[in-house]
Amino acid sequence: MSAYRTRWPASRLLMAAVAILILVCAGAIGSLAVALTSLADARVLLLDQIAPARTAVLRADTALINQESGVQGYLLTAKQNHLTPYTNGQRAEHNELMVARSMLEPVRPDLVRDLDEVGRLAADWRASYAEPQVELVRQSGVPRTGLADAQRGRELFDRVRAALGGLGAELDQASDQARDRLDELAADVMWLVVMLGVLLVLIISGVAVILYRIVIAPLTGLAADVRQVSSGDFEHPVEAGGPRETVMLGQDVEAMRVRILADLEELRRSNSELEQFAYVASHDLQEPLRKVASFCQLLERRYSGELDERGEQYLRFAVDGAKRMQVLINDLLAFSRVGRMSREQTLVDCDELVAQVLDNYSEVIERTRATVEVADLPTVRGEASLLGGVFGNLISNALKFHGSEPPQVRVDVERTGDFWTFVVSDKGIGIDAEYAERIFVIFQRLHHKDDYPGTGIGLAMCRKIIEYHGGTIWLDTETGQDTGTTFKFTLPAVEDDEQ
Repeated sequence: MSAYRTRWPASRLLMAAVAILILVCAGAIGSLAVALTSLADARVLLLDQIAPARTAVLRADTALINQESGVQGYLLTAKQNHLTPYTNGQRAEHNELMVARSMLEPVRPDLVRDLDEVGRLAADWRASYAEPQVELVRQSGVPRTGLADAQRGRELFDRVRAALGGLGAELDQASDQARDRLDELAADVMWLVVMLGVLLVLIISGVAVILYRIVIAPLTGLAADVRQVSSGDFEHPVEAGGPRETVMLGQDVEAMRVRILADLEELRRSNSELEQFAYVASHDLQEPLRKVASFCQLLERRYSGELDERGEQYLRFAVDGAKRMQVLINDLLAFSRVGRMSREQTLVDCDELVAQVLDNYSEVIERTRATVEVADLPTVRGEASLLGGVFGNLISNALKFHGSEPPQVRVDVERTGDFWTFVVSDKGIGIDAEYAERIFVIFQRLHHKDDYPGTGIGLAMCRKIIEYHGGTIWLDTETGQDTGTTFKFTLPAVEDDEQ
């Protein structure tokens, strides 16, 4: 069984991390909900039950005082209107005591008993003193000022007030207790929120660290191995840990590296054979061609005048064919060496390079009465001989395919991001857009060799050289056949500090 099959896949690791976060969040939300519920209950107890009951008791006390004042006023004056506070006070007392009962009964049944005691004492005061005295005055119509009765009524009323005061004190104590409980729960909620926040931060940080160690770190290591292999170190092994997908990816990349290494060895062997072939082609194959050309030339000189016109034409054909074969072999060898037999790339001044190319073609320029304009060219990094071959090939093509008018050639350049874009344009016969790719294929020609000499390797060589230097080359198809030919190619720019 493969080792990676025992590892968790990344999807399961992610689901586990998400499940942990969900459980922690659910626990945190549940704990906070319980704390907030307790806080809400404490708030209801204080604001909606204890405080309203305390207010109702105070109002009941006021109603009792009004009752006592009304009774005393009626006893002293025997006027019926003085009984109004007494009558209204009874209704207010009853209502307020009912309100207090409804508030206290769910939470403080012990205070309800005290509340009932207050009601009983108030009823006893009315039955034992207030109602009999009022009835006597009502029957006699004469005020009563007896001190003995007044003293007895005062004692009964003080008992009611004392019971009511005790109930108020207990309600004040209950209010203080509820307020303290509310403050305590509010502090607990605040600490709970802070602790849950810290806990969540720690858990999220822990999950992040774990995910980094088991997912991100293996991917980073795998990426580093892949970059090292892609940079050319094919001997470097690719190893990956972490989740199942990362291990499988690492195994696939390692298998690909092994295949590339095997293909590279095969390619090196093929290149070695190709170099041997190039040696044979450059020595053994050209030697017979030189002999054929030399003996044909000797025949032409030795038997000149003895052969008829056709025979001399055949000899010229043979010499020309041998020479063209030598040129073709040399060009083909040069094409095969690009990128294989590389030299150290150095800074190349393109102004000097193009000046050398123009000096090499000075005889052709003078003979064709050509006009060549060269802009101020930059310095690039590369192999001077190869880049000189690119400029030389493009300029020589411009001088060759000029038509009936003298050649007009211009070499220009412009900066495009991290590259220089070189432009070699002419006013010659031009190239149709349909041949924009065909002209870069080796041995492809658009004209007969008798019209325009050449081997058909030049532009293919240019493309190979430019791509070897990290650029691209193409035919600018926006300029038609009537306006000449424009080739463009790019080369990486060299920064000033590197120059």
